[in-house]
Amino acid sequence: MSLDWQTIAEARSKVAKEIGTVVKDWGGQIPVALAYPNSYYLGMSSLAVQVIYRLFNEQPGIVCERTFFTKGQPISLESQRPLMDFVALAFTLSFEMDYFNLVEMLRRAGIPPLAEERDERHPLLLAGGPCVTANPEPLAPIFDALVIGEGEEVIPTLAETLRREVRAPRLELLRQWAIIPGLYVPRFYQVEYDGLGLKIEHEPFAPHPVKRQWVRDLDAHPTTSVILTDETKFGDMYLIEVSRGCGRGCRFCLAGFSYRPLRERSVDVLLDQAKEGLGHREKIGLVGAALSDYSQIDALTQGLRQLGAQISVSSLRADSLSETLLEALVEGGTKTLTIAPEAGSARLRSCINKDISEEEILEVAQRASRHFPQLKLYFMLGLPGEREEDIVALAHLTQKIKERFSGHLIVSLSPFVPKAQTPYQWAPMAPLPLLEARLRYVKQNLSSIEVRSESAAEATIQATLARGDRRVGSALARTKGKSLPAWKRALARQGLAYEALLEERPHGTLPWKVVDNRVNEEYLWQEWKKGLKAQNTPPCPLTECLKCGACDEAFYEAKRKTVTPAR
Repeated sequence: MSLDWQTIAEARSKVAKEIGTVVKDWGGQIPVALAYPNSYYLGMSSLAVQVIYRLFNEQPGIVCERTFFTKGQPISLESQRPLMDFVALAFTLSFEMDYFNLVEMLRRAGIPPLAEERDERHPLLLAGGPCVTANPEPLAPIFDALVIGEGEEVIPTLAETLRREVRAPRLELLRQWAIIPGLYVPRFYQVEYDGLGLKIEHEPFAPHPVKRQWVRDLDAHPTTSVILTDETKFGDMYLIEVSRGCGRGCRFCLAGFSYRPLRERSVDVLLDQAKEGLGHREKIGLVGAALSDYSQIDALTQGLRQLGAQISVSSLRADSLSETLLEALVEGGTKTLTIAPEAGSARLRSCINKDISEEEILEVAQRASRHFPQLKLYFMLGLPGEREEDIVALAHLTQKIKERFSGHLIVSLSPFVPKAQTPYQWAPMAPLPLLEARLRYVKQNLSSIEVRSESAAEATIQATLARGDRRVGSALARTKGKSLPAWKRALARQGLAYEALLEERPHGTLPWKVVDNRVNEEYLWQEWKKGLKAQNTPPCPLTECLKCGACDEAFYEAKRKTVTPAR
């Protein structure tokens, strides 16, 4: 397959504008392509892509280059080689809708999407990311191996085994991969379906379930920008991960359950990383599930200001927003403050365990009016337990916020999508006509406010992928495009009804039970039931707790050796 010179020129142009690109001689090295199935702009905005790139390139005998979804044949940026030249392709996946792009990338690279149609001539296919960890089954027919959990815990052993067994028959290499904790090799697991239920059998050497791997000590694993370029959403800043996981327990949140428990980096380590970053950028971008929840946020903020850093943050909570942090954001040139009430009524916020009062939301709006020209609100529609009066309450709450905020107000609406490994893994998806009607209602009643919304039709497709099984994966590998009619036809060819995939799931064996996310199912089931009754669950306690199963004694033993100030 001949390469397009324009594609090569574009790749070289991107690399020429970067700082920190790793370029290695291929001699004696095993080439791995790190693939992000969306644009360069989005991919290079992802801290996960940067960290995985660094991890692979740190391994002896490995050369890792990047590739992204483009209009033409995908090639690597660093050496502009076709993907068939690589021993392995490692996809990082954050969004289910990108699954369609990854299939198209494989086709354009001349690689059959289905694993059963590939042989020793083709690269090995790997994937990881939050949606893979939650439910790898829709990708099982496509990939040779799937990383369950955090890459820092899996990639070194995976790479060492690849280097040692690279000349072995593929089946033998995969057998060696299958015994690595956190590496799921689908061909060694046989699945039989009974409706939406299933029976799983596996080879004796293949663990069942495959346990999610997670980092106990974040300080030992730097998670910062590796490559700097202006051609990203965060091109003017150096990104640093402050914390990982979240203990708030919002019932809809995949990240909140897939990255448990909450872990924090120490202030001293973060400030050392910031000093390095300030050699390249004036602004430090702090990354975490809820930065205002970081137990030492004021100390970190003050330390960064003393270093002369401008500060930006990835996410905030309305009920834990300190004045010190607000002032630092203003000094750093932040123009938009973003908060996520998620639901308009107090009852529905209790259903989803988003324990923020209307008074706290309105207070933040009042404070934001003194500092920021723009305020952005995130809401979801179609949440379990949602009623018509909740949509009316959403419009009323937004109007109250508008009365207190004098700047430009933006409302962002997202249809709720039930996700595996959360309390809402059993929940039904709201019907498409209902979602569209509620979107119209909000837009009509907030006509004087800028309202943005995601596609309800795409959200229903996302839901079929998020809770799909291997039959969904077979449909994915054979479909072209991602329109709703085309997707329905592809599912039908696999004997699946699109509508059935959106219905409430029974309390039984679910496709993703091939993996153990470390949060026990009974805990999730009780949270699902509490949500139906609009009952809140307190955040994870600061004391030792083994209630949900995510934490373990090894984690607490490591924490006992460190003194962390109380919140």
